[in-house]
Amino acid sequence: MKKDFTILVTRQIPEPGIQILRKNFKNVIVNTKDRNLTREELLKSVKGIDALLCLLNDRIDAEVIANMDKCKVISNYAVGFNNIDVESATKRGIVVTNTPGVLTDATADLTWALILAVTRRIVEADKFVRKGKFKGWAPMLMLGMELAGKTLGIIGAGRIGTAVGLRAKGFKMKVIYFNTNRNEILEEEVGAKKVSLQTLLKNSDIVTIHVPLTPKTKHLIGEKELKLMKKTAYLINTSRGEVVDEKALIKALKTRRIAGAGLDVFELEPFVPKELRELDNVVLTPHIGSATVEARTKMAIVAAENIVKVLSGKTPANVVNPEVFKK
Repeated sequence: MKKDFTILVTRQIPEPGIQILRKNFKNVIVNTKDRNLTREELLKSVKGIDALLCLLNDRIDAEVIANMDKCKVISNYAVGFNNIDVESATKRGIVVTNTPGVLTDATADLTWALILAVTRRIVEADKFVRKGKFKGWAPMLMLGMELAGKTLGIIGAGRIGTAVGLRAKGFKMKVIYFNTNRNEILEEEVGAKKVSLQTLLKNSDIVTIHVPLTPKTKHLIGEKELKLMKKTAYLINTSRGEVVDEKALIKALKTRRIAGAGLDVFELEPFVPKELRELDNVVLTPHIGSATVEARTKMAIVAAENIVKVLSGKTPANVVNPEVFKK
């Protein structure tokens, strides 16, 4: 029997998630427009709802949460939850959930796609061919960097960082990592070593970032850190754009202080600076780390199931603010 609850989904997500919600609840409202809700639409739409399923680019701040007079759960269709004022939600007794685990492999795969694309100059070479510049094989044409024997430095060895590190075995790379805790899986499987951030930056040929965005990680990589990297090294970021000082990175790329970068995230998304877009030693993708049919479908299912459990009086596995249950 369907429960008499109202659920708001801020944008169309894969159908299996919507089906779960419609199977369990009488009133499921889905934004079917091919865009995010405007600020005004969001503030108006959250009034009277029992649950919100939102995206990482929906700003669910204190003002929005204050408009949620009945809401019991905010289910974020993402792993990161820096778009939500978790403290305000907790004060109002609202459970906040996310979708970890299900997008690990997709994001790890994209990380390696960026590594290969930037080190072997794939995008640059593709443009070269399309413009009719290819005149035949040449010994110095589009020289890149081999990965075998090089060092991969992983900043943040959680689920995704671990998956990226395990894939390094296939490329015969050495692995070092910077993380709060030891990662026994990486140490046992690929012989990885836990090091300081400074040591990682100085010794890595590829630096890949996999930390959540927090006050401590904002601009974790800035001018000082970029100067520690090898001039032949590459920076990859598939975490959150604000972890890297974008202005400092642009300067490092323009002056060839580092060899290149692969970026799936940006500091002021969806804005991408013209200076960054014009550089040929950077590969840019539009935040598609989890953009596989499999991952996005699993995310939809998990996000929907989180809502079902909370509104059924149960505790979902993916609770961001467990302290809300102690109230």
